[in-house]
Amino acid sequence: MSKHSNNTSTYKPDFVFGKKNYVVMAIGIAVIALGFILMAGGGSDDPNVFNPDIYNFRRIRLAPMVVLIGFGIEVYAILLNPDKKKN
Repeated sequence: MSKHSNNTSTYKPDFVFGKKNYVVMAIGIAVIALGFILMAGGGSDDPNVFNPDIYNFRRIRLAPMVVLIGFGIEVYAILLNPDKKKN
């Protein structure tokens, strides 16, 4: 018969990132989502009618910049060292 040990040790999983990293990653994902929301719209219901609103500042300049800033936040979150202590 097999013996079962009564020694139940608590196992704490080691995550790759710390809590601070995940919070910054969530902020980065939210910024990227905001950029894609800013890109949406501007189309026309009728395919034979051209809507020049698709080329406005928000969709051409602002939204891609917001998405790139979000990707920059994601890179920062990956490289962030949460165990670094201030002296």
